Amino acid sequence: MTRRLLLAIALGILLTAGAQALAADQSPTDLQAIIDQADAGSTVTLLPGTYTGGATIDKPLVLTGNLDSVIDGGGEGTLLTVVVPNVTINGLTLRASGASLDREDAAISVLAPRVSITNNVFADVLFGVFLRTAPNSVVSNNVIGAKDVFIANRGDGIRLWESEQSVVEGNTIHGGRDSVFWFTDEVVVRNNEVTGGRYGLHFMYSDGAVVEGNVLSNNSVGAFLMYSRDVTVRNNIMAENHGPSGYGIGFKDMDRVTADGNRFIGNRVGMYFDNTPYTHNEHEFITNNLIAYNKIGLLLQPSVKRNIFSNNAFIDNTKQVGVSGSGEFSGNDWSYEGVGNYWSDFAGYDADGNGVGDVSYRIDDLYNTLTDKHPDLQFYQDTPAAKAITLAARAFPVLKPRPILEDAYPLIVRPEMPTVVTSASGAGSVPLALTSALMVASALALILLPGRKRRTRTREVAT
Repeated sequence: MTRRLLLAIALGILLTAGAQALAADQSPTDLQAIIDQADAGSTVTLLPGTYTGGATIDKPLVLTGNLDSVIDGGGEGTLLTVVVPNVTINGLTLRASGASLDREDAAISVLAPRVSITNNVFADVLFGVFLRTAPNSVVSNNVIGAKDVFIANRGDGIRLWESEQSVVEGNTIHGGRDSVFWFTDEVVVRNNEVTGGRYGLHFMYSDGAVVEGNVLSNNSVGAFLMYSRDVTVRNNIMAENHGPSGYGIGFKDMDRVTADGNRFIGNRVGMYFDNTPYTHNEHEFITNNLIAYNKIGLLLQPSVKRNIFSNNAFIDNTKQVGVSGSGEFSGNDWSYEGVGNYWSDFAGYDADGNGVGDVSYRIDDLYNTLTDKHPDLQFYQDTPAAKAITLAARAFPVLKPRPILEDAYPLIVRPEMPTVVTSASGAGSVPLALTSALMVASALALILLPGRKRRTRTREVAT
């Protein structure tokens, strides 16, 4: 269990019990009054206690605490709104925003450039961090939870709108709707862990983005990138994403994408391509990725062309490559400069010992070709009927379909994958000892609250 997960569990207990004990002993402090009295450029350190939400920061300052400093919105509105540049919010606990999607209630709403939001914990909030026209900002090492409501009624853990050249790094986001990056060029999204949501990462119209070292698991979709160019997707882990589409990652109308060193493991679909590349003279390079144990390793629209796949490892996917719908599928390269891909079901040989198969790897399975055109037939996967269709095509070549793909240089030995370095095992600047202390404090708070009933709620998770 990662430190971040332990922290999230501890803070969940604290926010539903321990913090209530604090609130019972003292009324919340007026946070707006504290901000109003502070000098521009000063550091405001909040002592342990509960502070009222709904405050606006309208001068440059540092607002900091130690996680026992709790900003509580009481279920109404946005907790903190930042309207000037050069503000830092660090080390606070923010909880109980409003629940209005129309008003976009958030824990922190930012309307100015160069704002840093670091090392905070968010619980029971609609939107976590919402940056609107806030370029050159930093959102790092936060633990972000969500409202306990149906997933379509939740807000986004992190949302950036027209906030170019910002950095989103080292955050743990669980249970939100999406993490959104729209009209936000040159954003860096690095070493975040996103689970239990709808879209782990969702990009639109965001050129020059770098997406690296993230862990996106148990969402409906790991990441979906649309209408952007010059995007690098490197050394991420997309695992166990099983919504209706269930893509580890999806590309739609993209140009100049580099996908290198990623792990796509146990998704419904590892990678999905729709009209990518978008421009007729562009090519995409898909290299050094591990695509393993997915129901479909790669799924492409039949019109997709000019993708180059090299040095990837396709391992034990139920279907290594599929084509979505009817139409002629061609025009993609399955090797580059004599380097093909590793296919776990390759039945060829390497007589000269050069590490490359002496015969091509082909996907020309009749049953899987039929399921591409008629998805309902997947119901019969691995049944005697499906195997009989495959055997019949082998026995009678006239039945064999045109190959979906041909890799002329299949690799005999699985290529070494680049080392993936993520922050999933760390918790930013929040130490594990503090997590343990919070758990103990939570237990004591429960003891100190006689007569208060414990309630159990069921969380709805997207499938």
